[in-house]
Amino acid sequence: MMSRKPKVSILTTVYNREKYIAACIDSVLASSYHDWELIIVDDVSTDTSVAIAKSYEKKDARIKVYVNAQNLGDYPNRNKAASYAKGKYIKYLDADDVIYPRGLEVMVHAMEQFPEAALGISQKVVEDVKPYPFVMQPKETFKREFLMRGVLGVPPTQTILRAEIFRKFRGFTGTRYIGDTELWYKIACFYPTLKMSPDLVCWREHDNQEFKKGMSSHSYLKNNFKNVMNALNFDACPLDSCQIQIAKKKYNQRFARDILRLLVIERKFIKANIIRKSCRKSWFQIIKSV
Repeated sequence: MMSRKPKVSILTTVYNREKYIAACIDSVLASSYHDWELIIVDDVSTDTSVAIAKSYEKKDARIKVYVNAQNLGDYPNRNKAASYAKGKYIKYLDADDVIYPRGLEVMVHAMEQFPEAALGISQKVVEDVKPYPFVMQPKETFKREFLMRGVLGVPPTQTILRAEIFRKFRGFTGTRYIGDTELWYKIACFYPTLKMSPDLVCWREHDNQEFKKGMSSHSYLKNNFKNVMNALNFDACPLDSCQIQIAKKKYNQRFARDILRLLVIERKFIKANIIRKSCRKSWFQIIKSV
């Protein structure tokens, strides 16, 4: 039986996801791990998402459905969902994603094995040469993120967090498109990060998701660059000064190439100029960085 306070709170935020939400909930119900609560928070959908979610709420007491009085937006709604959570762990599962049958069990077991870790990530990159799960201290995490191929650029669905740490950092700030990575940087700066088996969840990619909107509007480019520079300028940044300078040079070069691609190939001069100014870069600095 489920304990009075479930071990893990699964948080599903919803906005017009009638096409996917049933599969999302079914994947939770099919989990090999049962000590959970599923909190579904609808952000004033105009389709049948709420009706679908409530049909499941009637069948399983572990499922709770809430409907916001007004539309909050992506990250504020994630914080809202977390405010209802009772579990030791917070596991985001977006309404258009699914978790595989043993995914929840593997994630919770891994976090229980390594109580020092605040953030768990299900992901595989070429630098993962140790068997899963394994812990990375802040310096290793930042080194891999900013000097290698990256390790923190994952959506909430691919993570699990200690609820007390999530609340300590007051959740997401609400910065659009990169609010999740922004929080991962803050947590990873002070606490160990746990890498666990990949393929525990399915992150569904489609045109109507925030990530795609951010990429098509180029707002992700601007917000991500600022986020990276803020992280490298943290007073508590675990990298040494030489590593920080190398990382800054790398990301300035990448940003410059993206701006020039936007300007020369896509011929979006106004957009490129707005992003450049927003990031406080002169055209001279852009050319020099390439």
